[in-house]
Amino acid sequence: MVTIGKINRLRKCSSAEGKIVMFALDHRGNLQRALNPEAPQTVSYQEMAAFKLHLTSVMTAHATGILLDPEYGLAPAIAHGAIASGCGLLVAVEKTGYTGDPHARQSQILPGWSVEKIARSGAEGVKLLLYYHPDAPNAAAQEAIVAQVGEECARADMPFFLEPLSFSLDPAVKKLASAEKRQVVVETGRRLTPMGVDILKAEFPINIDDQPDEAVWAEACAELSQASQAPWVLLSAGVNFDQFARQTEIACRAGASGVLAGRAVWKEAAGMKTETRDEFLRTVAARRMAQLSEIIETYGRPWTEFYPELEAIAQEGWHQQY
Repeated sequence: MVTIGKINRLRKCSSAEGKIVMFALDHRGNLQRALNPEAPQTVSYQEMAAFKLHLTSVMTAHATGILLDPEYGLAPAIAHGAIASGCGLLVAVEKTGYTGDPHARQSQILPGWSVEKIARSGAEGVKLLLYYHPDAPNAAAQEAIVAQVGEECARADMPFFLEPLSFSLDPAVKKLASAEKRQVVVETGRRLTPMGVDILKAEFPINIDDQPDEAVWAEACAELSQASQAPWVLLSAGVNFDQFARQTEIACRAGASGVLAGRAVWKEAAGMKTETRDEFLRTVAARRMAQLSEIIETYGRPWTEFYPELEAIAQEGWHQQY
């Protein structure tokens, strides 16, 4: 159930119209690989923290919110005052990667970290990345993690952003075929959003490599909008920016409330020296965020439309039941 505390925090992560244009920078293992493809394990804490601090200081002026991780991004951003005024803060709660078999991926909460600590840090929301396939043998265990985080977020009045990532049950198959991906993404939204989820951070529900028909893309996005009990935003999954901008428009026309945009906006920066990177961020990456913002403000569905009880909450005596 949405509450005054959650409403207040969600408003800090969205535009005045209730649209979400967030910048995702919680990457860990894949960022180390991007910074040093030949020896990612040699990338130091200082290198990771400096990269994230640089991107945060430039890009939060162009976003309604930023998603950071606790290991490299959060503390430096706060300590250095790098988050622009008016930009909300979302923090990851999970350990990067997964354990278990590739066809039964198990997500974990980061040891030493929690929803309660995220709330104490002053963040506006909690993000959980969850590897999930409805037919995986450990689907129930993964669902239990969602329910646990949902309950903890409810106690703390923290908005819960859930990011489910699909995978193939066949270890020999790297990507789901388009029809199966659509089924999995839609069913995931249907099953998991009732578990205390306030915003669903969803994959594009089509594998565009084997399904080029944009009419099918739109149908799949509309199906996800119908299945999800929470507002949903689109993740970028590292596709090129032009593809992501097109996906964003189609998703928003079909009911999405915005994006949590990551590598589609900034991935080239990982291979640049500091001066070149700064120029890229202030020009190319900033223009990309502006383009996404225009698309979302034009076509996106306000997240507030999902919560008709907003007016009922703001009644005389509400504080007595809060």
